[in-house]
Amino acid sequence: MNEATYISAAEAVKLVQSGDRVFIHGSAATPIHLVEALQARWEDLHDVELISITTLGDVNFDRPEHRASFFFNSLFVSATTRNVANSKDGDYVPIFLSQIPALFRRQVLPVTVAMIQVSPPDSHGYCSLGTSVDIARSAVDTAKYVIAQVNPLMPRTHGEGYVHVSRINAMVWHQANLPEINYGGASDPVTQQIGKHVAGLVDDGATLQLGIGGIPDQVLKNLTTHQNLGLHTEMFSDGVIPLLEKGVINNRFKKVHPGLSVTAFLVGTRKLYDFVHDNPAVGVMDISYVNDTSVIRQNPKVTAINSAIEIDVTGQVCADSIGSFQYSGIGGQMDFIQGASLSEGGKPIIALPSQTAKGISRIVPFLKEGAGVVTTRGHIHWVVTEYGVVDLFGKNLKQRAKALMGLAHPNHREMLDRAYFERFTKH
Repeated sequence: MNEATYISAAEAVKLVQSGDRVFIHGSAATPIHLVEALQARWEDLHDVELISITTLGDVNFDRPEHRASFFFNSLFVSATTRNVANSKDGDYVPIFLSQIPALFRRQVLPVTVAMIQVSPPDSHGYCSLGTSVDIARSAVDTAKYVIAQVNPLMPRTHGEGYVHVSRINAMVWHQANLPEINYGGASDPVTQQIGKHVAGLVDDGATLQLGIGGIPDQVLKNLTTHQNLGLHTEMFSDGVIPLLEKGVINNRFKKVHPGLSVTAFLVGTRKLYDFVHDNPAVGVMDISYVNDTSVIRQNPKVTAINSAIEIDVTGQVCADSIGSFQYSGIGGQMDFIQGASLSEGGKPIIALPSQTAKGISRIVPFLKEGAGVVTTRGHIHWVVTEYGVVDLFGKNLKQRAKALMGLAHPNHREMLDRAYFERFTKH
């Protein structure tokens, strides 16, 4: 690529005008250099709406000067956007991850400018969206303008993330390490026990979907003796690498993309980014396809492993808020809970510690006031804590309450027993 093709970030972000809606590429692909250049223009801009899912790195818009110029309309709240999303200068759009591309493609939320991070163009002029195709594919396809941070450290991934330079209006060369998260660090005994329980539910030949965090990674550590597992998941991290290298995950029996590990985005360490670089055995695809229940259900024994903030005794799962405080988002949990339940031999699993680090029960008589129900009690199946495993499918309210009480921490079972009496036996 001719060096003259590239311009400075300060010059590139001049494409953004007051009143625009700006998409920010997410997760490990967050274009931090471009975001910083945009933030530096705060005095020149007003009423700029920013949209994204999880962002990583120093992209904090919770500063007085930024709040005056930018409104952060989050599609999945993360640590970098949590404060502003819960303020008058931001908000959250409740939506299944699979349906976010429809917001762009149907012009419900038309994108003026898409700020993305890509790999350098190849000999044919194609860059790669790298670690995050997810909702970025649709943002690039529909945005009026595209600004790209071109980073030689962004892995070139196979799948649906190719972007030709002719689609890009401004290119900024900036080499920088991608944000890294190590989910496989030292785990506590509770997480280890949950990991064992969940791994015991995974059958040979199952197709795995993994949520984010320490529990999914712990599950993977307990699957080394399994056989012929498949991977069709919205995201994965370093924990899948040993299973892929050993052939435990070989995607042999998948009906959709046999032989291929399918995901929509990747977050982990440099080891993961190097592993997926130019790796034809990994397909990184549009989230509207990966998380489509009609696609998910076609694979055998889909085992979806997700977590929660709290669950009430009837099986309602809150996974995105603490009361009315928006902590994260709906994400893809319901996409895969429903997809797994429709899969032949599938198992939708909600796995969570029985209590918080402060000793507050996560199994509760009633969800907190204002809490969001992500997985309804009509969709819930398997629930796992360190104290065991229950399947709520087909159980009535009283049976569910009794079963979930058995998964609660002993310190809270008396409280739950009293609540059971008040609700189910007093009248």
